[in-house]
Amino acid sequence: MIPNHPLRYFLPILAFLIMASCKVEKKTDAAPAAGGPKKDMPVQVNGFVAVAKNMKENIEVPGSLMPLEETEIRPEISGRLVSLYIQEGTAVQKGALLAKLFDQDLQAQLKKLQVQLEIAQKTLERQRELLKIQGISQQEVDLSELQVNNIKADMELVRVSISKTEIRAPYAGRLGLRNVSLGAYVTPTLVMTTIRQLNQLKLDFTVPEKYGNLFPKGKKVEFTVDGARRNFTATVIATEAAVAAETRSLKVRASVLGSDGALLPGAFAKVVLNTGGKDQSLVVPTQAVIPQARGKKVIVYRGGTPEFVDVETGVRDETFVQIIDGLSAGDTVVTTGLLSIRPNSKLVLKKME
Repeated sequence: MIPNHPLRYFLPILAFLIMASCKVEKKTDAAPAAGGPKKDMPVQVNGFVAVAKNMKENIEVPGSLMPLEETEIRPEISGRLVSLYIQEGTAVQKGALLAKLFDQDLQAQLKKLQVQLEIAQKTLERQRELLKIQGISQQEVDLSELQVNNIKADMELVRVSISKTEIRAPYAGRLGLRNVSLGAYVTPTLVMTTIRQLNQLKLDFTVPEKYGNLFPKGKKVEFTVDGARRNFTATVIATEAAVAAETRSLKVRASVLGSDGALLPGAFAKVVLNTGGKDQSLVVPTQAVIPQARGKKVIVYRGGTPEFVDVETGVRDETFVQIIDGLSAGDTVVTTGLLSIRPNSKLVLKKME
């Protein structure tokens, strides 16, 4: 060995690098051995046996009380008010006169036509007598008769115009506030007052789309209003023909049973809806259902192995969810450790809920 050879400085460094490399390889080889058994370790889970029970779900939705009928009173034609019989807040009968517009010009036209009709009728009578002795042609008689009929038609048109100057109540109800005064010039765009039929109220509310088929005609619903400490009942009379695309909800209309002084049109109501049925339904805990991009799944315990099953769910409450399809009574579903379970996992039931 040459004492001053250049390699004598690099040999210790090379030996050190070889030893370090061997240690890293041993650690790398040992790592799978340490982690290997963990792959085969079973997952401890809790289970629940699917059972049948009565499912009920009560949801609360906002609603509005409305009068059975509500109409804005407007004149059919323009004109000046010469009489006004609207007494605010009073009850009126159907056909009651509420206001009268100026109609003297129409009355004058009607009188003029009445005079013309009398003359035309006398002329027609004379011509019919002349026709009997062949003193006039049938054509002239027909023309006179046509004139009489035209005058009668004109008189009927004037009478219709006169009737439009009278504003009457369309049905029995209670009047609202008056928006006009005597002598004002009114047009068909002006709301003079409103009339409401208050002896019967209706309740309008909306329900989520998935519950739309649970409210057929005749179903009873309960509701409350502020200031009243009791529940009221209404009967569904109709539902909207389509679901609102903006809210994905369905509008329902119900008729309020009976009349009560605590119920006022336009009042806010809280409608309590029982969306559950009376039949026995297969249920599982809500945490056992795994949402998917398309549908829902549950994990069924099958002799120590998991089985991912597609299910169709129904109504739910605070604890359980209804299973419509996918499970049978007696199936054990996994309720814990769902995120760590894979199709080839081994399961150990730690506890039955």
